Amino acid sequence: MPIVKNVSRAVSQLLQSSGCGCGISIVPVRCIGVSPRQVASDASFHSVSFSESDHPRVLITGGLGQLGVGLAKLLRKRFGKNNVILSDIRKPADHVFYSGPFIYADILDYKNLREIVVNNRITWLFHYSALLSAVGEANVPLARAVNITGLHNVLDIAAEHNLRLFVPSTIGAFGPTSPRDPTPDLCIQRPRTIYGVSKVHAELMGEYYHYRYGLDFRCLRYPGIISADSQPGGGTTDYAVQIFHDAIKTGKFQCNLKPDTRLPMMYIDDCLKATLEVMEAPAEALSMRTYNISAMSFTPEELAQEVQKHVPELQVTYNVDEVRQAIADSWPMNFDDRNARRDWGWKHDYDLPELVTTMFSFLGSDSRIAQAN
Repeated sequence: MPIVKNVSRAVSQLLQSSGCGCGISIVPVRCIGVSPRQVASDASFHSVSFSESDHPRVLITGGLGQLGVGLAKLLRKRFGKNNVILSDIRKPADHVFYSGPFIYADILDYKNLREIVVNNRITWLFHYSALLSAVGEANVPLARAVNITGLHNVLDIAAEHNLRLFVPSTIGAFGPTSPRDPTPDLCIQRPRTIYGVSKVHAELMGEYYHYRYGLDFRCLRYPGIISADSQPGGGTTDYAVQIFHDAIKTGKFQCNLKPDTRLPMMYIDDCLKATLEVMEAPAEALSMRTYNISAMSFTPEELAQEVQKHVPELQVTYNVDEVRQAIADSWPMNFDDRNARRDWGWKHDYDLPELVTTMFSFLGSDSRIAQAN
């Protein structure tokens, strides 16, 4: 940055030597964070100063997935409707489109993504674009492009424009040689899915950019996330969402994992709360850049028993999907999240009984039970 520094020094000296008695407001030169991307020599930048009290300007990529819409709703309540932009490459439903700003954004299009960040003065970026575990195994080249190449674009843009960047990781970042009960924040990670490999890559690249370029990178390893307002999206833990839909619609559920397969899980409200909390945490409070977070851990059989307290006639059968089962068997059974609880005060609100009751209250099990009776 010697040229920028020399120009700044020359301008400062010129203004200080002015014979005019007018009060001169000197705007400090804000150095642009260095990133591996080469910035065009004719690029022009419009620098805008924000006070500490100003709300962040937020962009969410992959926003039409399981978490993006809910996160946008939470952040808009917190920071204002127009300060949170939801984006995806798919057409949103009307209620999503009219609930706040939505734009088309392809994370594989570096130039377009960079224009969005610049034109909308983005300061926080939540990067949710990814192919999940089972879907990724069915299309490895696409998963590699979206989960890895797309991440590289986001990292470079975030470093260049001094963004605070959140990239979610997952239980899938661990493998069969990782300790499973419990799984600590720091241990061996040798996943056997392209999804898991891409998440380990994201964790390490984010930490590297933090130490190499000063990027404010933050990451949480999510357990299986359960929500009522989204359909299963191809993940190994999606059985824990599907059972509620099937219980209400047909009273029959076929699980694709073994009944004793224990995995860490979390209700979506806890997940979104943790995401906002870690993004708002002071940088000095963070002892690491990637944290485990957890709420509960259960098996399909335990979940089915809790669901049957609300829908007693539910019939549960098991038809094991060998691909999904192999993935689940390589994942943690319980997360050790003591560092998150110590560093920034993480605390979950939902255990299994509260989760099931909440899901049915959203999905309207009372009406189905009344019809069955």
